[in-house]
Amino acid sequence: MSSINSVRFLMANLIVMNAMTDKFFLDTNIVLYTIGQDKLKTEIARSLVATVPFVSAQVINECVSVCLRKFGFSREQAYAFADNVMRRTNVLPLDEAVIRESAKIAIKQQISSWDALIVAAALLANCDTLYSEDMQHGQVFEGSLTVLNPF
Repeated sequence: MSSINSVRFLMANLIVMNAMTDKFFLDTNIVLYTIGQDKLKTEIARSLVATVPFVSAQVINECVSVCLRKFGFSREQAYAFADNVMRRTNVLPLDEAVIRESAKIAIKQQISSWDALIVAAALLANCDTLYSEDMQHGQVFEGSLTVLNPF
């Protein structure tokens, strides 16, 4: 194992150990890496999912959409993947409270409405960490939710 891969492996283990003690939320991109081509990212994503994180109904639906459009899955395959994810995570609803909170966040933080829905769901679930490759690493929302890129 090269020194770069050794460092990445150690960082991955630290992330998973942290995830075992914190209440955390996974963004869609992290969930999709569980079926990705990058072996290290796949291993990290699968390790995070194995600790039973929070996701929202939005994350599940975005996974289905990406599986159909980008990965070429059949509907049966895409929904089977979604079912597998739902059995391994705590799925939060996308309800009125999440939508209202996301509007406040989108306006205050100047982020997309889609990202704001993810952040709002994580905040309302009292998560400490939001694992995402797409959002700004280290960004803190409402003084309590920290975005971390696990890769």
